[in-house]
This record gives sequence, structure tokens and C-alpha cells, in this order.
Amino acid sequence: MPWGRTPSIRSLAGALVALVAVFVVLGLVTTALVVTTPGPTWAYVGLVVVAWVHVAAGVVAWWQRPSNATGGLLVAGGGAWLLADLGNTGVPALAAVGSVTATTPVAVLVQLLLAFPSGRVRDPAARVVVGAAWVTVLVLQAPEYLFTPQPPPHQLLAIADRPDLAAVGGTVQRVVGALVVVATVVLVVRRLRATDRERRRVLLPLAAYGVVAAVMVPLGAAVADLVGLDPVTLGVVQIVALAGVPVAFVTGLLRGGFARTGEVEELAAWLGGADGRPGLARACARALGDPTAQVVFWLPGPGHYVDAAGAPAPLPGAGSGRAAVEVELRGRRVGAIAYDATLLADPEPVAAAGRVLALAIDRERLLAELRASDAALRRSRQRLVEAADGERRRIARDLHDGLQVRLVLLALDAQRLADDAGPALRERAVALRTGIDDAATELRGHVHAVMPAALVERGLAAATEDLVDRVPLPTRLELALEDGTLPPAVESTAYFVVAEGLTNALRHAHARALAVRVVAADGSVRVEVSDDGEGGVGGPAGGGMRGLADRVGAVGGSLSVDSPVGGGTTVTVELPCGS
Repeated sequence: MPWGRTPSIRSLAGALVALVAVFVVLGLVTTALVVTTPGPTWAYVGLVVVAWVHVAAGVVAWWQRPSNATGGLLVAGGGAWLLADLGNTGVPALAAVGSVTATTPVAVLVQLLLAFPSGRVRDPAARVVVGAAWVTVLVLQAPEYLFTPQPPPHQLLAIADRPDLAAVGGTVQRVVGALVVVATVVLVVRRLRATDRERRRVLLPLAAYGVVAAVMVPLGAAVADLVGLDPVTLGVVQIVALAGVPVAFVTGLLRGGFARTGEVEELAAWLGGADGRPGLARACARALGDPTAQVVFWLPGPGHYVDAAGAPAPLPGAGSGRAAVEVELRGRRVGAIAYDATLLADPEPVAAAGRVLALAIDRERLLAELRASDAALRRSRQRLVEAADGERRRIARDLHDGLQVRLVLLALDAQRLADDAGPALRERAVALRTGIDDAATELRGHVHAVMPAALVERGLAAATEDLVDRVPLPTRLELALEDGTLPPAVESTAYFVVAEGLTNALRHAHARALAVRVVAADGSVRVEVSDDGEGGVGGPAGGGMRGLADRVGAVGGSLSVDSPVGGGTTVTVELPCGS
């Protein structure tokens, strides 16, 4: 089925459950009808069992390999056996259906042989043989029920009593059927010769068993006469042999090796596709039938694996129930495919998928390496910002708690000296006190510029309120955050965005009113500073805003400026605040 239409696990499970339920009901109805019909009841019920085995095997194959058509063919084979068994019921209409479809299981078996392992008949010669098989079982079957009057309830389709036409039709059907079987054997042998030894080990017993089973359906009676089997023994042998056909096909399909050819071909088609392709990991998971399959990429510099986002992704260890197959391109390791070892016991299909995907994995590896480098650069820049902020906080704290306190103490000493001194020294002591106060005031300004005390001591919300309170223009403030929950680098960056935005608005915008909005939600902080001024700012061109843009980018955020002429200016910053 096409990549874009592969069903989900849940929808596939629902469809398979409904399918099994339908076949169980049909099988029970058919069984109830055939047990009331005179004849070898055990044989009629045995055919229902054969149909159920086909359906069960088809469901297993469909579940394990949803993109492989073999499961659908096996289910169709079960339906063919149920329809054929309707000829053994006592209901005229159903018996007529059974007469028409009596030999359709042979065509299904021929198609299974020639479509294995992908479930699709791709070779033109094989398509001709499959078409001939269906003509044989549907068209050439017609003289059997049209020209041979049958006792009730099989007389519904008879149109004339012409034994001669029925005999000719039967002879033609047997000859064409024999030619179809011979052609099937030739094509299977040709395929065997073209495959390697490992694949031949899987295909040879399956092909031999399938051919023998196909021969036993139409030619079972003749073979029994040759070897001296009584009808009952022949019937038992036929039923057992036919019930083993779907089991053999499912076993071959799930063994691995060339059983994954269909999926590898789909991967090749995926690589050659254009738009609308799923991701690499998703395509690989679908092809392997393992929804947990993961593609990781090898970075030779650091010497470790990463995922598509560039994050480290170590290979599964022993005892985890998972395994990995490394992927190489021209002798160079480019990645690996990790998969569920309990679901895929044979690593060969995973290796085959890796060989097909090697070029795509190498291309994605380069992107993953770029993402990893970009992430490392962002982390490095963020560490620099955090280190610089830490140093600023330390300097601000040292100045505030050290030098500023000493200046205050010196000012007090100067005041006491002025109080105790005579008139000659009092004036000089007061001047000294005034100078010390001015130095302390200037120092407080520098400390605030380095790192505001309100931000260090009380957090972003309090510092923003303090900053807005000092703005000489009407300023609307909206705060929706909880102090103490943001990383220090994010807090300081958001504060400096507000400070720079207000400073620029006061200096250049000729605004009458301002607005500040700081909101934390969904793992990020959004900061907006807007004014109703002249607008027309082309972007963060100024030195202050350019520095802020670098700082915002260093912590993984984004900065944008919306400033239509005459429409005011809005500076918007998004800062990630997740851990």
C-alpha cells in the first residue's frame, strides 16, 4: 500500500478484528450447513478448517507486515476455500456459488507462489500465468456446471444436457491447468536460480511445498490411483497439505532475508519520491513493521550518535530487548538503525533497509551534525551569558555591599567631624560629606547599570515594576509571571529588553504613552514594549538593540520590531525558559 495510506496500528487492529469476526461467522454458518448435507461431513468441515487457517495466517502476516500484500492474498485464499465449500451445502443458491468457485483456491495458490515475497506480481510473464490461472478456474470451469445436469441442489446453473461439451470443457481445463502449473514451476525455478544461496534456502522448500499442494488439488484423484490411496486417506492428506500452505508462506515471510524485499523496494521508491514523503525514521519503521524503529546518525568528530534533532542518542545496550545495526556508506559509518529485537529476530532485513537508506541517512546525518553544532553553539553562548550575568551580579553585590557601605560610613564620619569641628573645619567637613554623598549616588547608578539590585534581590516582576515607576510618561504595565521560577539568564535578558525598549522610546519615539507586557506561559516568556510615537524604526539597528538581539539569540530567543510609520513601535521578544 502507498506510504501515505498505510494504516495506523489502531485502525489496522480494528480492521483485522472485524475481518476475523466476519470469517468466523461465515465459517460457522458454512459448517452448520455442510454437517446437515449427506456425504463425507468430516471432509466438508475440514475445508472450513483450511479456510480458517488461511485467514489466521493472513492476519498474522498482515499484522506483522502491513505493507506486504501476502497477508491479503492469504485471507483471500481463506475466502476462496469457504466459497468452494458452499458447493457441499444443501442450499441451491449457495451450491451454485460453490460450483462456480470450486477450483479458485488453485489460482490463489499460483498467485501466492509467483507473488512471494512482496505479495505483488511484478514480472510480466508471471502476470500472464496468474491471469491464465484465473481464467482456468473461472471461465474454463463453466462447462462443468453448465452442461452436466446435477441432482438437487446443484441443478440451478445447468442449461443443457450435453455431456460431450462438458467432457471437452473438462479436458481443456485440465490441459490449460497443467500448462499453468508447469509455467508456474518454470518461473519459480528461474527465480530460484537468480537468487543467492541465503535466499534460496528460504524459497526452495516453500516453492516445492506450494507446487506439490497446487498439483494435489486438481490431480489428487489421479495421484491416489497411481499410489493406491483410498478416497478417505486421500482426503485427509489433501486437507492436511492444504492447511499447511498458509503456515509455510507466513513462516517464509517472517523469517527475514529476502522476505523483506517488498519493503526494501518501497524504501527505494520512497527515496525516489518527491514531495509528500514521510520522515526517514517513519519510512524505515513502516518498512520494517516496527513502529519503535529509530534512525540515529554518527558524528565522527565527537564520536557518538545523535538523533535528528542533534541530541545524543546512544545505541541500545544488552538486555534492553532492543538491538541496532550500523549503516555504512562506502566503508564509512554514517548511522545506525535501532529496532525491537523481540519483533525482528533476524537483523538481515534491518541491514538491507540500511543499505538502501545509506545515502539518505548520510544526508540527514549532515543536517543532524549541523543541528548538533548549532545546539552546542547556543549552549556555549548561553553559558557565556550566564557567566557574564553571574559576574555582573557578583560585581554589583560587591559594590553594593562593600564600597557603597564604606562610602556611607565615611559620610557618617564626615558628618560627625563637621558636628564636632570648629567653624574653620566645619565648612570643609560638610563639603567632604557632600562629595562622599555624590560619590555614593554615582556608585548606586553604576551598580544599577551593572545589575539592578531589585532584580538581584526580588526578581523580574519587582524589578520591572520599579523600572516602570521611574518612567516620566504614562506607562501601562501587565505582568503575568511568578518570580523565582525563571532561569537567571532569562530574567536578566527580559529586564534589559524592557529597559532598552523604554530608553529608546523616551529618547527617540516622541511618544505620549508607553506599555510594557511581560507574560510567562507554555515554557516561554514573552516581553513586549510598545509606544504610540512616530514609528518608522527599521529594526534593531541601534547599538543597544543590536546588543540585545545578540543576547536574546544567545539564550535561544527571538526578537522582532514592528514599527510602521506613524503607528508607534512594538519590540517583541520570546525567551524559552524551560530547563
